[in-house]
Amino acid sequence: MGPSVQPVTVSFEFFPPGSEAMEQQLWRAIERLAPLAPRFISVTYGADGSTRERTHASVRNIVARTELTAAPHLTCIAASRGEIDDIARRYWDQGVRHLVALRGDPPAAESNYSPRGDGYAYAADLVAGLRQVADFDISVAAYPEVHPEATSPLADLDNLKRKLDAGASRAITQFFFEVDTFLRFRDLAAAAGIESALVPGILPITRFPQLERFAERCGASVPAWLRERFAGLENDPETRQLIAASVAIEQVRALQAEGVEEFHFYTLNRAELTYAICHALGVRPRRAAA
Repeated sequence: MGPSVQPVTVSFEFFPPGSEAMEQQLWRAIERLAPLAPRFISVTYGADGSTRERTHASVRNIVARTELTAAPHLTCIAASRGEIDDIARRYWDQGVRHLVALRGDPPAAESNYSPRGDGYAYAADLVAGLRQVADFDISVAAYPEVHPEATSPLADLDNLKRKLDAGASRAITQFFFEVDTFLRFRDLAAAAGIESALVPGILPITRFPQLERFAERCGASVPAWLRERFAGLENDPETRQLIAASVAIEQVRALQAEGVEEFHFYTLNRAELTYAICHALGVRPRRAAA
């Protein structure tokens, strides 16, 4: 890499802990990654809004205990417009200025998403509503391999453009493993008139079977070469971790060489791999720099 590579900005996603042990793991990860000065750290919602209270608690703790910018996820699922607006107002009053606005997945019992009559129908409506509540910085989701429910890639891009035009400032992608997948998507988005930042979502691989379940659920593909790299390592966590780091470092360095300057990491509440990948990108602890 020559000197032309730009400094990189990162953000990290966490999920709200469901037990005391998971709470401790979350805070270990946050404390390890905080010195990297992320632009924000996002906190997920359960697929059907079921972890809402845990999300609120995690966000309160992050705001109270750290200097980090907390970015809670908000979804259209299982709530009226009034309820969502109230949640957003409470967040604003707590000092939260950044939200991640998503449609959300239907509850497990329902195969298809159907909007509530009194709710926000889709993410674009949610973004517009949140912008009415307060001047939030809003991130939305993008799908380099097309949202599983989209009628076509073009319809999916139209939807992304609607979300950004409604007032979101960046789109974070679903995870992917082929660099070309992102680059093609970036070209298509530019051709569709999308000028906002498209931030690649990076998933460090902690357990391969878990990754395959995630990928199946969200329509991401798992290339044969990736399966081959992890083959035979089911009972060898140390080698698995080294392979996972090398896969992700190759991926982010290739993206960086293509001019990508911002990355979002799906940490799964673990710090080791994300920290190593950030180091390879040139993202170093600010304390050391000072």
